[in-house]
Amino acid sequence: MQADLHALAHLEFGYLTTVGRVTGRLHTIEIWFALHDRTVYMLAGNHASDWVKNARRTPAVTMTLGGSTFAGTARMVDQAEEDALARRLILAKYQPGYGEDLSDWGRTALAVAVDLH
Repeated sequence: MQADLHALAHLEFGYLTTVGRVTGRLHTIEIWFALHDRTVYMLAGNHASDWVKNARRTPAVTMTLGGSTFAGTARMVDQAEEDALARRLILAKYQPGYGEDLSDWGRTALAVAVDLH
């Protein structure tokens, strides 16, 4: 499956599905992402976003990349080295094609990881 993941790394968007912390229903968002080994990194500009709150409450999530869906465990990135890696990967992927400077967002957003099973 590692080769499959590597082939999906170039996709513009991924789809994260969380379990609603209030309703218990599945919620899917479209989100920018970067892959490193078997970990998907994302940045939340709003640290209180519903998807972040949902992932904190129920870390069992799925990531859909292309036509493939992967089960995973979400976590807030709290180690400085991994946090820097997540930001570096996401900015390197999206800044070149984006019309505005993403450096403030890349510096202040909350780094979230999904470790794929």
